[in-house]
Amino acid sequence: MRHVHRLRVGPVGFRIGSDWPGPVAALSALYADYPEPNGACDFTVRLEAERLWRRWLRPSVAIRGDYVLPDAAPLSLAHGLLAAEMGMNLQMALGLKRYLLLHAATVERDGRALVMTGASGSGKSTLAALLGERGWRLMGDEFALLDLADGTLRPFPRAVSLKNQSATIIADIVAPERMGPRLEGTPKGTIRHLRPRADAIARMDEPAVPALILFPRYGADLAAATRPVGAAEVFVRLTQASTNYVALGEAGFAALTRLVTTCPAGAVDYPDTGAALALVEELWSARP
Repeated sequence: MRHVHRLRVGPVGFRIGSDWPGPVAALSALYADYPEPNGACDFTVRLEAERLWRRWLRPSVAIRGDYVLPDAAPLSLAHGLLAAEMGMNLQMALGLKRYLLLHAATVERDGRALVMTGASGSGKSTLAALLGERGWRLMGDEFALLDLADGTLRPFPRAVSLKNQSATIIADIVAPERMGPRLEGTPKGTIRHLRPRADAIARMDEPAVPALILFPRYGADLAAATRPVGAAEVFVRLTQASTNYVALGEAGFAALTRLVTTCPAGAVDYPDTGAALALVEELWSARP
């Protein structure tokens, strides 16, 4: 690869290479404050042209690396930053075996972590970003890394992916230099990335103890409400949210069982972010 950037996010090091300078330049700007890995990287991402001539004529970016999805469609060069982010996520989802990996957003306060997971569009990334600007430490919006040995959560504070109106909400309250470029016309609409606060990056080697699991659900027609979620339902929903639970076998089962049996859980329905933040703070204060 002619154009390369190396960075470390929490315990994972990446090497991202590209046939074009643009994606790497955008990635370098977004992750300007992140350290380089010590030694070899855990994963490599390659952003390549499907054919040699596609570097120049109607360029499109194929996401390759240590792990690939053979049928994945390439993205336009204008979405090169998104391709780099998707490539890092793909390596994590398919290749990480040191931790139980949950598709979840995580924030921390006083050494205790709040885990939020749900279907796409549930608002977990937006809530995590807002909480990260309101006295919580953002530990990650895409993946929660559960340590198989001690049950703590390891930070993975990559740039937060914000879609459509969520990007506008966050852009109105943070410094402009923390927002990535506006990526329009992606498969999920308009996307902008948010660089976490400096303290979240500086503390990305500090684990936290899971203290509450929430399943948020957004809907403009929903009434603000909460309900407890039983251990059996939590277990099933978290296996569905994990990309490597089956691959980890007994170790994954033991880690998830410990999490479910020691951490209270609840569901949150909300019509707007103000209601969601109030409910989150209420449930956090009421936890055992």
